[in-house]
Order: sequence, then C-alpha cells, then structure tokens
Amino acid sequence: MVATVFFTVVLITVVSMMSSSSDKGERRGFGGGGRGRGRCDRDGGGGRREFNNNKGETEYGENGGENGGEPQKPREFYIPPEPTDNEEEIFGSGITSGINFAKYDSIPVQVTGENAPAAIQCFEEAGFRELVLNNVKRSGYKLPTPIQKTAIPVISSGRDLMACAQTGSGKTAAFLLPIINALLNEGCETSIGKPQALIVSPTRELAIQIYNEARKFAMDSYINTQIVYGGTSSKYQGEKIGRGGTHILIATPGRLLDFVEKGFITFEETRFVVLDEADRMLDMGFKESVATIMNHPTMRGMDQRQNLMFSATFPAEIQRMAGEYLNEYIFIAIGVVGGACSDVTQNIYEVKKYQKRAKLMELLQENPNGTIVFVETKRGADFLASLLSETEFPTTSIHGDRLQRQREEALADFKSGKMKVLIATSVAARGLDIKNVNHVVNYDLPTSIDEYVHRIGRTGRVGNNGRATSFFDPENDTAIAADLVKILEGAGQEVPDFLQNYSGGGGGGGDFGSGGGFGGRDVRKNVPKNDDNFVTSSGPAALEEEEEWN
Repeated sequence: MVATVFFTVVLITVVSMMSSSSDKGERRGFGGGGRGRGRCDRDGGGGRREFNNNKGETEYGENGGENGGEPQKPREFYIPPEPTDNEEEIFGSGITSGINFAKYDSIPVQVTGENAPAAIQCFEEAGFRELVLNNVKRSGYKLPTPIQKTAIPVISSGRDLMACAQTGSGKTAAFLLPIINALLNEGCETSIGKPQALIVSPTRELAIQIYNEARKFAMDSYINTQIVYGGTSSKYQGEKIGRGGTHILIATPGRLLDFVEKGFITFEETRFVVLDEADRMLDMGFKESVATIMNHPTMRGMDQRQNLMFSATFPAEIQRMAGEYLNEYIFIAIGVVGGACSDVTQNIYEVKKYQKRAKLMELLQENPNGTIVFVETKRGADFLASLLSETEFPTTSIHGDRLQRQREEALADFKSGKMKVLIATSVAARGLDIKNVNHVVNYDLPTSIDEYVHRIGRTGRVGNNGRATSFFDPENDTAIAADLVKILEGAGQEVPDFLQNYSGGGGGGGDFGSGGGFGGRDVRKNVPKNDDNFVTSSGPAALEEEEEWN
C-alpha cells in the first residue's frame, strides 16, 4: 500500500514505564519553579520539556527519558501537512495595517554604533532584486515600518545588529528580506545539512510563522527554506533536510541541538545567525543552548558571519550577554522599548481569584470574537477551555502539554474563526501574528512586566486598534503593580486608583526609554546617553488604502 506521508498524520503511542525518581523539580534547561519566566512553555535545551508535578510525567524530545527515570508521557510521531502552494493563501496571510499607521513616522528611533548606515525611506531604496521587491508588493507592503527602514540597510551592509522594537512592528520582514536578497545575490551552492542562514526561535509556533514568511518572500526563487522543531517526527524532518541543500533553516533550540548532536546539521556554511525574541533566547532557559550553538566547533568565526538579534524587550543584563555574540554591532531602538503599544487600550480590574470566571463571562458576552485569554498554568488552560466549551463561546486552547498536532489545529481553528476564544499559556505570548485578534485578556497576570508587554502585543498590531483587559488579584499580583503603572503611564492610559495604591504611589523598577531594565538605550559604555541619539523616522506619509504587513 502506498502512503503519502506529506499529507498524513501518523500517530504511534509509545509508553515505557521506568523506575520512579525522587527528583520532582524542573528538568535540565529550566529555571526555578513557581510562576513566571522559569516555567513558561518552550523547547528547552536538549529537547526536554518541563516536568509537570501535577501529572507526574515528562514530555521528552527525541532523546528523552534516559536520564530522569520518570515515566514517559505518550510520544507523538507527528508529520505536519505540507505547507500550501496556493499563492493567494501565502500572500494573503498578513495583518492589514490600521488607521494609526501614519503615526509610525513620528516614533522616536535611536541608532547607535560606529558608522551606522543611513535609513531607507522606501523599499526601492534597499537595493533589493526585482524578485524580492515583487514579493514585497504582493505581500501588500507599500512603506517600510521604522524597524524595517533602519534594520534593512544595517543588515545589507554586513553589520551585526541588536534591534529592539515594539510588538507588531514588522521585525520578521526586517531580517528576512535582506538575508534572502543577499543569498540570491551571492548565488552560493548549498550542501546537505549545512544551512547558509540560521534563524532560531524560542517557540514552535513562532518558528512555523517565520518559516511561512520566509517562503513568501522567497517565492519563485531557488531559495530552499527548511524548518525543524519539536513535537514532530524527527525522521521526517531529517529526511526533508537530507533531500537537498538548505539556504535558510528555521529551528527551535531543542530539536536543532538534537540534529547537531547526531551530525545531521553543521554550521560551516552558516553566514547569518538570527536570534528572534533574543531576550528569551538568552535568559536562563535557553542560555546554554545558545552558547552551544554559537560556540559550536563547526560554526564560523565572529568575523565570518553576521549575528542579528531582535526582540520587543531587551533588559540591560541581556544586552550585555548578547554582546558576547556580536561584533562591532549597531544598536537600534524603536519607540519606547519595553513599553506597550499606545494603540492598545489597556483596562485593569481588581478581581480576586474566585471572581475571575464571572468577570471573564461578562467580557465575552460583549464580543467574544478574536479573544485570547492568557492563564499562567497548563492545567488552568485545560480547565478554563473545558468550562467555556460548554457555553455559547466556541473555545480551544494551546499550551506545552498539548500534542503538536493539537497545538497547530488549535491555532488554525482560532485563525479561521471556527473557534472564537483561544485559552493560552505564555507559549502564545511572543511574536505570533494572528489576524483579527480583537481582545487580549490576562486572566492570570504574569510575574514579569516584559511578559505582560508581549501578551498584550498580540492585538493592536501595525497601526490597528486593540484592547487588553487584565485581572489584578491583590493576593498574587502586587509585585507587578508598580511596573504596570509605569506601562500604563508610558502608553498614555488611565491608571486605576487601586493600582496606584498597590504600587506605592508610583511607577516601578522598569525604566522605559532611559537605559534601565527594559533596554531603552544601548548599554555599551562608550555610547553617549543624551537625547541627541534620538531621531525621527521621517519619510512619505502612509497611503490611506489598507496594507498588509507581517
């Protein structure tokens, strides 16, 4: 019997009972327990997932199970469907720019570093090949955003880059377009398992999104783009890589290192290394994985490759860590780095734990369409999704304990409108561009303010108006109160009296736009810190007709 594996999902469940272990803490590659950054859903170093005390099982990558001794959870040998070749779908997936897009021209732009290239004002000034420009136009891009105006010439000139820009500002296109153009210009032959450009993402969903964007911008060219990420069949992905040379490889850290350890992937020909969501890539969950990749024996020297780092939040300590992998780099900060987009209306209500469910139902009664509800735990996501599914609101969920097939189906159902509400943990907080996200609800507030910024950044993208509602529980959330006040003030939002009281009467530890914890300025000692570093990104006024953006 002939099986067409490219369109078939093959599930083989293998459960092996192993001796129990007294270690009930976090698995390797993750920080301390409790809420917040140390327990967010992601692919950890070595392909292992977080140990879940509630279920007594560990989700392993391709190597998992040999060290911990815990019972393995069922493993899914998932073969994702082949990406569409329908050009209408490929080029119609972007978010359309909103009525506030024209405000981008007045956003402050900080560019520091020696001999920084001048910004472009239109895509035609970037020197792109006709094929690339054509794909830019087919995507609905008419004018570059500030991060695209400044980052594209930096990358095209061969410089290393650390770039910070608010969520929804077009960072993915800012690094993909010049990389694709450079690969086309150079026309280098590829070798099996030796990518010329490597893009590493902290989450599977973001990796898939970057992969689809890369295919779009390279359409009708010979550029071969591949992706490797956890939760899918290792054999299937290995076979795809083995079929030919790879120009651009998008990967999550765990699966990438698994393939590197097996010798399937090496870096002798890698000339571009991109860390997307770089602040997350360099925190305690991924720090060792990044070091292994950057310092791998097969990786080219610093002077023989370009290193590019992008994020919406860049704490000072992460900037210093990133500097170890950057060579005479240019630093770009767009707007109030670490701040929230002013196009998102933020409402914060004092809601105690057992009042949250009723308050959420009240909000959904107004308009449930395109609502993402963020919770802090996987167990909480399952419970809330199950509860809402029994109401008139079609609901699905996404978190790290769901099988990869289920995660991809959940996002597809939400994007299509089949499901009006998506319950999510922080696995969906970063980078994801989903059309028609009208409302983000923080059912549980995160413990870190940068996570809050990323979450509410799922709405109000590229000049569109958005809405974010957060439930503030005084018993659990007072530690973040001061930073929330700072975020609200920075975005010109009303600060509730109760929040001012819990914050001690003022903004907190986040220092937005002044060189503090959120990376508003270049932390290098030899860079001036005066306001003259800020320039306005001027250029032609935005066209009134709607535009589609990344």
